[in-house]
Amino acid sequence: MLDNFQPTSVEYIRVLPETILTLVAVLIMFLEAVVTDDNKKGFFAPLTILGLVAALFGTIAGYNDPGPAFQNMLTIDGFATFFRVLVIVVGMLAVLSSVGYLRRENSRGGEFYALILFSIVGQSIMASANELIMIFIGIEISSIASYVLAGYLRDDARNNESALKYFLLGSFATAFLLYGVAWIYGSTGTTNLTLIHRALLNGSEPAALAGVAAALIFVGFAFKISAVPFQSWAPDVYQGAPAPVSAFLSVGPKAAAFAVLLRVFMTAFGSISSTWLPLVWGVALATMTVGNFAAILQSNIKRLLGYSSIAHAGYVLVAVTANSGNGSAAAMFYLAAYAFTNIGAFAVVAFVSRKGEKYVRLDDFSGLAQRQPGMAAMLTIFMLSLIGVPLTAGFFGKFYIFKAALDAHLVWLTVLGLLNSAVAAYYYLRVLVVMYFKEPGESVEDIPPAGAALRIAVYASALGTVLLGIFPSWVLNFASKAALR
Repeated sequence: MLDNFQPTSVEYIRVLPETILTLVAVLIMFLEAVVTDDNKKGFFAPLTILGLVAALFGTIAGYNDPGPAFQNMLTIDGFATFFRVLVIVVGMLAVLSSVGYLRRENSRGGEFYALILFSIVGQSIMASANELIMIFIGIEISSIASYVLAGYLRDDARNNESALKYFLLGSFATAFLLYGVAWIYGSTGTTNLTLIHRALLNGSEPAALAGVAAALIFVGFAFKISAVPFQSWAPDVYQGAPAPVSAFLSVGPKAAAFAVLLRVFMTAFGSISSTWLPLVWGVALATMTVGNFAAILQSNIKRLLGYSSIAHAGYVLVAVTANSGNGSAAAMFYLAAYAFTNIGAFAVVAFVSRKGEKYVRLDDFSGLAQRQPGMAAMLTIFMLSLIGVPLTAGFFGKFYIFKAALDAHLVWLTVLGLLNSAVAAYYYLRVLVVMYFKEPGESVEDIPPAGAALRIAVYASALGTVLLGIFPSWVLNFASKAALR
């Protein structure tokens, strides 16, 4: 009985990462109220990193004894562990890229780091949830923190607009998700993913009703991953939010949303895949196409990366459409590769943009290679990876995704995806042309040196991008074992 439920010590270990992150976030909020001198708030970032490192070890401890937790509402397996590690690493890189930025903007409050930690708590819950209500709780924990982060610089009108758009559209999408959850509960009498799968497999419920519920739930997830036609918020939010926040939002919440999408549709709705696969096929193609062609028209690099993130969500949806273990593993690898690449690119943008983000147009990167050759080289690596050039993580990410699609006989989707990749090369190469073949402009004259934390974030991201491009098996082997089937 639920009334007599007593969690075991093993179950507490399985939720150790979330527990650690929550405690550290609460501690930071308490210290923020106690420490009133802004000059003494420099310890918040190291404390946040320490909490994330501890959570990483907690994730490993939970993986050593996998299994369900809290009456099967959570499932700690290789799949959950992969995404937990991914969002924690993303959190570390986001924190490192934020230190100098917050100092530059005279906004060193500890609440920024607490919000990052709370968002990661929600993302970790999403990755391990085996119950639709628990998934909703994880999404809301992550989303509420993300809404506030998008508008963190309250005196900046762009931040306020970004947060408002994100909140309003996010709330709208959540309504669809909840309606879908209510519909499937009414049909099957449960919100547990495993039990939903059994009910649908037995054929006791009409497939049409389950298909409608799946479509409604997909709408909620489509917003989180910025899939067409629910993508309009992404470029606006990424442009208006602080650059380190844009980096975090484009990677962490998106990876967690894909984790949930894969688990729900390959577990709960796996037996009715014929009803939702055509929908995902069409959304994958539309997302790739809209993202890439819209990015061509952009002159603001943050908006360019925003539309780029939409296109890359389309590539991952190709792997979801494959509906196989190989497709699931390919999506996991791609999300890891994209995480390093995108957060590194946004970190360089944060460096070049200067105080108030005055320099975020493509032309503002003119001659960057002459004034800051190191940063230009790092951004080159990230752009080449986004294109999918060999010896970068992006190459193997796309290779595995399209291979999984071909194995699933999705020939036309693969061909159209490859054509989209060719289109994307144009706007990524534009950035390189501006950096290397144009004379330096005002934006890169007398540019101050990057801080130590930002350099660590940029070079660590570049190292991850290159290592995954040279030794992809390090991640792919684990992803293949942990993938959902």
